[in-house]
Amino acid sequence: MNEVTVGALAPEIPAADRLKGRRIVITGAASGIGRVTAQLFAREGASLALFDRDERGVELAAKELGGHAFAVDITQEVELTKAADRAAAALDGLDGIVNAAGIMPTGPMLEVPVEVWRRTLEVNLTGTYLVIRSCLPWMQKEPMGTVVNVASAAGLLPNMPGLTAYAASKGAVVNFGRALAAELAPRIRVNTVCPGLVDTPMGDKHRANVANYALRRMADPIEIARAILHLTSVESSYTTGATLAADGGRSFH
Repeated sequence: MNEVTVGALAPEIPAADRLKGRRIVITGAASGIGRVTAQLFAREGASLALFDRDERGVELAAKELGGHAFAVDITQEVELTKAADRAAAALDGLDGIVNAAGIMPTGPMLEVPVEVWRRTLEVNLTGTYLVIRSCLPWMQKEPMGTVVNVASAAGLLPNMPGLTAYAASKGAVVNFGRALAAELAPRIRVNTVCPGLVDTPMGDKHRANVANYALRRMADPIEIARAILHLTSVESSYTTGATLAADGGRSFH
């Protein structure tokens, strides 16, 4: 299915100031789901601190959206702590996080070096942990807060070969979110979104794999961003520890 057709299935929804007054960190904000989520959140009134390793990409995103750019590696704790402190100073506090940064290496287990396995866990799982840890002292000062972690449908139903490291890391993100929701309640809600294949550069080489999806297509990134928006806004005020499969029917079909 081509990009025009996919886009036609995700029509624009008028902004409604769902995030007015919110101060949110978004990781992976230079491209893909992270960048589209940042665009949507800016439309909905949020003040944004955008984190990404891609210095030029994140600066362009911040310039486009009126946010603050932080070129940061989410696997580096000291670097992250400094970025979180600077973000809180720029936004006058923090009350939301969207963890959209991630990597997806592929290949049979015997052909994927253990260094790649470790790096995948380091970015997808430990990076998510470190981002929250660095922002938490600021978020605990607020009356309410939200964390949305982006995992994957592969973390719910790992039924594709060549994704052992990725599926393991994203499955761990799901359970990490559940455990953290119990720990941080009632002031901070923690939820997880599990996309299926999304029409981004990361998903390009897997386009043929949507044949077993109930909806028979990849997601437009905005469709995942809207799921993240729901779990960040007051519309989901009684939801925490939840895992939302925004995967076109992949994990049930």
